[in-house]
Amino acid sequence: MKAKAAKIAEGVYWVGVLHWNSRTFHGYGIPGTTYNAYLVFGEEKTVLIDNVYGGLDNQLYARIEDAFAQEGKDIQIDVFVQNHSEMDHSTHLRETIEKYNPEAEIYASPNCAKFLEQQYHNFGDLEINTVQTGDEIDIGGRTLAFVSAPMLHWPDSMFTFLVEEGILFSNDAFGQHVCHSKRFDEDYSLDVLEKEAQKYYANLVTLGSPMLRMKLQELTDNGIVDQIKMIAPCHGQIWKNPKFIIDLYAKWGSGVCKDKITVIYDTMHHSTEKLAFQIAEGIASEGVEVAMYFMQHDGPDDAITDILDSKAIALGAPTMMNKPFPRIGNMLYWLDCVNFAGTTSNKNALIFSSKGWGGGAVAKLQKDLETAGFNVTDTLDVTFVPDEDVLKEAFEKGAELARSIKE
Repeated sequence: MKAKAAKIAEGVYWVGVLHWNSRTFHGYGIPGTTYNAYLVFGEEKTVLIDNVYGGLDNQLYARIEDAFAQEGKDIQIDVFVQNHSEMDHSTHLRETIEKYNPEAEIYASPNCAKFLEQQYHNFGDLEINTVQTGDEIDIGGRTLAFVSAPMLHWPDSMFTFLVEEGILFSNDAFGQHVCHSKRFDEDYSLDVLEKEAQKYYANLVTLGSPMLRMKLQELTDNGIVDQIKMIAPCHGQIWKNPKFIIDLYAKWGSGVCKDKITVIYDTMHHSTEKLAFQIAEGIASEGVEVAMYFMQHDGPDDAITDILDSKAIALGAPTMMNKPFPRIGNMLYWLDCVNFAGTTSNKNALIFSSKGWGGGAVAKLQKDLETAGFNVTDTLDVTFVPDEDVLKEAFEKGAELARSIKE
């Protein structure tokens, strides 16, 4: 196939993949995505940073060859840098090495080198130079500096910094699952990119928030943040305004939230739904923003996105066979996985339910939410269909939850 490499700086090219029709990744819905890889030309060596997902190598190779053509150079990659071993960034790595230079130097973190062999079982015969923060390589007039970044978002993750140009190749950090024909943040609405970046952070990076805070402080203390002129992640748009996304990550990673409450519910015969709507009315009556999710139709990944910058949640499910309605279980597992407590955000929670006779949902929901790091401040357990008095109670409980986050 034929595809054009995008020049993002002098001698630096995006040679990644546009995956237009991808609609799910990492377990959540996306509007397409990119798998970004980058070619850096030095005076002495040419470097490929990262790779692409399975079956998409034809785009990668076409763009690599176009980049060499734009530079007027014979095709030979001298150095391969692998910032992270997850398959969407590494599937064709061994094949690419064999295609463009079997004698090339390879650089990765110690965990990345180990994980590549454990996933593909064909890297054991290659010499991989393992690096950590402070290590550098000179490619001729240009320096690549490595920064360990474990849990952003795998234990093997690292950043590569092109010192002279101020470009941070950040792999999964600072990414977004979007697929656009133009490469930079400035080419599209920042509001849309912020929402996609928030969804990406909420679902993939939240667990690593303690490490993120440490890493941002480290990069600030050693002066790298001030040197960054561009952030080139492995998914989505390249940030020409790096401060915008760095500031967002600093906010999300330290639990900065809005006066906002996310209401999540499921229902069988609409009784729990009636409670959800009244709770939302009570929240809104206090001037607090409401985000509403009905788990019969909505995905937990979208709810997680709004929970990230919410100070509280209201979670509702009817009782079924003495337990919470099972469809709410996916949401609870998701909450437990991402663990918002790592952001230092102490989120309150209201639990509500409709039961037929014996109940049981509320106790289980409370246990699971507390395990996931939420502070359950109130509950509402209703028998069968709520009457007007119960609906008024639900309204007041919503209002009280709203007041609690403003105190």
